[in-house]
Amino acid sequence: MILKAFSWWFRRKGWTLGPNIPADIKKCVIIAAPHTSNWDFIYSLGALYLFGVPVKYLAKKELFKWPIKWILTSTGGISIDRSKSTGMVDAAITRFGESDSLYLMIAGEGTRGKVEKWKSGFYHVALGANVPLMLAYLDYAKKEAGFARPIYLTGDKEKDIQAMKAFYAGKTAKHPDLFSIDSIRF
Repeated sequence: MILKAFSWWFRRKGWTLGPNIPADIKKCVIIAAPHTSNWDFIYSLGALYLFGVPVKYLAKKELFKWPIKWILTSTGGISIDRSKSTGMVDAAITRFGESDSLYLMIAGEGTRGKVEKWKSGFYHVALGANVPLMLAYLDYAKKEAGFARPIYLTGDKEKDIQAMKAFYAGKTAKHPDLFSIDSIRF
């Protein structure tokens, strides 16, 4: 029900859908970027519902409290404790191995604020689970949400990072001053 409301809002505000995840991809790590506003959550989940992508996503445990806990859990949210090393990468890799289909969304920046460099967990999960990386975007200038072509990571971080930077270079965040492609490094 809540995803239908998010998708209605997405359309109501004039947003459109760009390219989707190819139909033959049943497992992937999705990077949600740029992530500079709480609105990103609503527009992303609205778009994913319209795309037909049953996403799971990671969010800090502090958010899983009343009154929004039910929204997060009913829309695919998985609570993580960011205050300590909890083996999230290994747990996610195991989950991919046990699943026939899994679309796991992670915010590359790890927060809505400006960062010096991205978190690297998503990279290690995709590489370790041997699943493609799907770069998702919200482009506020175009009011468009979509995906890049799948990236099959090489293990050469610099080469893989350059592909991410090239894709996100043309995307406009809700708060452009909080997003820089130069922060795509780890």
